Amino acid sequence: MTTETILLLCAVVLGLVQCLATGVGVSASLGYDYSASPRDDQKPLSGVPGRVKRAYANFMETFPYFAALVLLGAVLHRHSLLTVLGAHLYFWGRLVYWPLYVAGTPKVRSLVWVVSILGIVLLLIGVA
Repeated sequence: MTTETILLLCAVVLGLVQCLATGVGVSASLGYDYSASPRDDQKPLSGVPGRVKRAYANFMETFPYFAALVLLGAVLHRHSLLTVLGAHLYFWGRLVYWPLYVAGTPKVRSLVWVVSILGIVLLLIGVA
């Protein structure tokens, strides 16, 4: 396995942790009956549970790009310093981003998000 695919697996674990945290947050905030329902009436989440859910949604907006580029790089045998650096920037950026978002940290959180996006851009350049 390449460094990029190892970081892809790590990102999958990070996504699963965020998914579980979102479920726990929704259940704790809105009740288990609501969690078990079809959720036809979307109830707003505020505070930490709301930030956990929004941070996970933000992860899911970027993860498909990261995964596609890592998998494309593997298929095309594109593995370089650029792709390794890009994968590291994405994964570590996302790992740092989540607790910053959940804590409600402004500005620094946005800079960390830019780092993860830069990682995707470097992967794109390295794979292309």
